[in-house]
Formats: sequence, C-alpha cells, structure tokens
Amino acid sequence: MTRLRQMSIFAHIVEQGSVSAAADKLELSKSVVSQHLKTLEHELGVTLLKRTTRRQTLTELGEQFYLSCKNINTIADQAWDTTRQHQAEPAGRIRITAPHALMDTLVAPVIAELIKQYPKLRPELINDDQRLDFMQHDIDLAIRVGNSPDSTLKQKRIGQFRDVLCGNKAMVGKPLETLPYIANSWQGQQYIHQFQATSGDVPPFSSNATCMTNSFHSCLALICAGAGIGLIPDFYLARTSTEIVNLTPQWTLPTNTVFALTAFNTHPPIAVQKSIEMLAKRLAN
Repeated sequence: MTRLRQMSIFAHIVEQGSVSAAADKLELSKSVVSQHLKTLEHELGVTLLKRTTRRQTLTELGEQFYLSCKNINTIADQAWDTTRQHQAEPAGRIRITAPHALMDTLVAPVIAELIKQYPKLRPELINDDQRLDFMQHDIDLAIRVGNSPDSTLKQKRIGQFRDVLCGNKAMVGKPLETLPYIANSWQGQQYIHQFQATSGDVPPFSSNATCMTNSFHSCLALICAGAGIGLIPDFYLARTSTEIVNLTPQWTLPTNTVFALTAFNTHPPIAVQKSIEMLAKRLAN
C-alpha cells in the first residue's frame, strides 16, 4: 500500500512540476512529499528525477516509470468519480422486499415515480409476507411492519397505519364471535384483538382461525367471497370494492408502525436513501 502511495505522489510531482507544487495539491508538507520521493528512488535503486533549485527533469527510467504511475492515478480517479457519480443519481440495481399489502399501495407507486425520475435505476421487487433474510436474498431495503429483532440491521420509522376488522356487507350487524375468521399466517391459529374506543372499555375479541393463508391477497379474496372476516390495513380498505366494509366502525385497533430496514450501517446507496424518503412522504400523505 505504501508503494502505491509513493508511486501516486511521484506522478503528482512530475505533473505539478515541483515537490512544493505537488505538496500543495495533495495538502501534504513539502518534507513528507520529498521523503516519499527519496524512499521510492532508494527502494528502486534508480534516480527518477534530476532536480535543481529551479527545475526538475525526468531521467530516461523516470519517464518510463512515470507513465505507469500516471496510469495508477488515472484508474484511481476513474474509480473515485464513478462511485461518487452513483451517489449523485440513483442508478443500477436495488432489491426491495415488502408485504403484499404494502407493496401494492406503498412501495410500487413510489418505485414507479423513482423510475420516471431516474431511468438508470433497476429495481427488483419481492412481494413476501414473511421476513426474508437480507444476506440470503441479497436485499437492499425491506419495508416491514413492527420492530425487527435483528440488531445488525439499521431501522428507520417511516410511518404508521391501523388494521381494520372487515367482512362483506352480508356480515354487518352479526355478532363477531359467530363469524368465521380468516387469518394471515403471521397471526397464528389463535388470535386476540384489543380494540380501543373514545369512551369506555372494550373487551378483547379472541378466537381460533377458521382458515389460514400465507398471502395477504388470498386473505383478501376469501373475505371478499364471504368466507369470513379478517384484518385489512386502513389504507388498503380505502381502495377495495364497496362490498368490503369495516365491521367495527365504533372501535379502532392499535396503530402499526412501518419501518424501513437496510444492512447499510453508514452511507447507504443514494437509491436506498431516495426510496426511504419517498416512502415516508407517501405514508405521511
């Protein structure tokens, strides 16, 4: 590593015309730059520069050596500029996972907007109601409901929503405990809902699931078909068929917090940053 640094400094000395000018450009002391040159010549066993107090000239070996050192700086500068450019404008692949309900109404519209603004972006969207492993599935960004126990991931709260206990219109007014319940797999076979009201206490509602599914859309389809009642996010309910209604309009369920998770502890890619910003803005609206 030291050798590469010395070669880089040597190329700057040649291009700037003097040790002093190179020191100014590199923001180093003149003595440090001069010492690097002396060490380089000593280790190579050749004289690279002939110097007087007023000018410097390359030796024949020095000229050949300079061309190689110049290439090192050129490659380094190109690598630097290319990487910085990626942080200036979202580009390349970004792999995002989210639950089905959040993907349709939150993530997909935001990504569509990002693609319009940044056509070099190449999103890969994974719909999954399960929490996928970041490393195994090469995930850049995950949108999840509730805190994650994985302390290796960076979590940012981006908004919240409420679940609504819904059914089709034929179920309005019927006692909840008499109705079949359609559960998402994350709820488990036994469930309990603690409703809230503006006044008075509401007893918890609990039972066993009549039917379970590992997909939000399967759950939604079963509820729409009248197979039973189940939870639908409030933002999704607003865009569903009028056949599906809130069965407990006088009560509400606790809020669910939405988090954006990444494996980037510092300096996430600009595409990840922009996605999180726009997702938070959409949830706020």
